[in-house]
Amino acid sequence: MSVSLPLRDRKIDIFFAVLFAAFTVTSLISDLLPTVGVNFSRPTGDFFVDSNYWYAHDADPLFMHPPDWMRIVTGLSAFVYMPFYVVLVFALVTGKNWIQLPAVIYATMIVTLTGIVVFGVEFFGDPATRTGNPAKFLAFNLPYVLVPLLLLIRMRAPSPFTRRF
Repeated sequence: MSVSLPLRDRKIDIFFAVLFAAFTVTSLISDLLPTVGVNFSRPTGDFFVDSNYWYAHDADPLFMHPPDWMRIVTGLSAFVYMPFYVVLVFALVTGKNWIQLPAVIYATMIVTLTGIVVFGVEFFGDPATRTGNPAKFLAFNLPYVLVPLLLLIRMRAPSPFTRRF
């Protein structure tokens, strides 16, 4: 059985742990609202509603007015990915190699759903669902594709925590 390197020798895993801890929070703040049907098409004075409005009003009409399939995507984030992020952060920090297969499955799912489906609709779909502010849209959403791709590379071989990257 291979012994995992200490976390101090796996700086990339510290990077991942910090980002996925942040993803946990953003899943709760942003993806839960459209999933449960909260209307954030105008500011209300509520921090969470207003945060989502500020982001979506000019950058993400699909997120602001989600069709049923998009609510399923945000629901996956809020109820599946968010708990997974907690487990992933634990595994990254403690060097648990059993996270490799779940991490590969997660990264493949998120890249497919976000990178292909959502980005495809936002950039090439019906004009009503296209982003009006591509720079803002990409600034907020590209990390959710790029970081899982990097995680996929990190998890490319057995016993990922026995090596630095």
